[in-house]
Amino acid sequence: MILNYVDILGKKVGDGNLPYIISEIGVNFRTLEEGKKLIDASISAGADSVKIQTFKAENLASKNAIFDLPHMGKQSQYEIFKELEIPENIQCDLFAYAEKKKIVFFSTPSDKFDVNFLESVGIKIYKIGSDDANNIPLLEYVSQLKKPTIISTGMCNMEEVEQIKDVFSSYENDKLILLHCVTKYPTEPQFVNLNAMNSMKQKLNIPVGYSDHSVGIEICKAAISLGANVIEKHITSDKNQKGPDHILSATPNELSEIVEFSKLFYLSMGNGLKKPATCEEFTRKESRKSIVASIDIPKGIVLTSDMLRMKRPGYGIPPNYFKELIGKVTKSEIKKDQLFNWSDVN
Repeated sequence: MILNYVDILGKKVGDGNLPYIISEIGVNFRTLEEGKKLIDASISAGADSVKIQTFKAENLASKNAIFDLPHMGKQSQYEIFKELEIPENIQCDLFAYAEKKKIVFFSTPSDKFDVNFLESVGIKIYKIGSDDANNIPLLEYVSQLKKPTIISTGMCNMEEVEQIKDVFSSYENDKLILLHCVTKYPTEPQFVNLNAMNSMKQKLNIPVGYSDHSVGIEICKAAISLGANVIEKHITSDKNQKGPDHILSATPNELSEIVEFSKLFYLSMGNGLKKPATCEEFTRKESRKSIVASIDIPKGIVLTSDMLRMKRPGYGIPPNYFKELIGKVTKSEIKKDQLFNWSDVN
């Protein structure tokens, strides 16, 4: 178990705590009203926080960068991002709306200018995307702010993941959470490699979660079962909408299912001590067996194995004392099916 945890505005994120659920509305909306509806849907689903993406296409991708996505074909990255930019006034309105609705709202900046804008609106948490996991200047710029920071590690090897932690350690920022991630839209199950999540936990001794790009919610549930401290999942109102993320997003009902599963998982994990559950105290006596007489046994008889049987209930001498009971002498008559007690024998 990773003993470290990160406090995100009053919620502990780490082993022994409920998985922290991030609803990534990202760029899955075009208008303020659509954004508000996705925030409302995230709240109804029980998410801990809602996240968007803050970038300007001209600072994010060159005119020569190309996307080649299975569900979109070859397209200019610049043109796609230009279309997906969220105007700053809409971002400000969404921050205010989320604050009014009392849900944590934050964003993924793409460069230091985005960070400066987010600082101006009072952001309290940062998320860094996988594309910037090795962007040391940006990591340093965010780390020095000393705020909780969640970083996706898609496309990273372990050395690069360790480098992220080193950057934050150098700025004495211990509020770092890493997310295992695969940067493929959508990600097929055979590439997910959830075991890497716990490899990162053991190597770095910090909270680690999972950012999902697969279709459906089954892999999110699997990640929770394997101990993900955070789950980040895109959410959409319509998976058939145009855009790179809709196909791999969850519906509000699916996000709610992830949240409920995380609660069930947390509730079922317990403290790890192997002992009878409180609810078993009565059953333990009723359903276990005791040593009973297989025949009527007179007083003064030396007990042999054929005089003894194991039957319910469990109020008498337990079966694991069977051998110890053989050779004892009865103090009084023992009727067939009567439970033995140590006071019955010498």
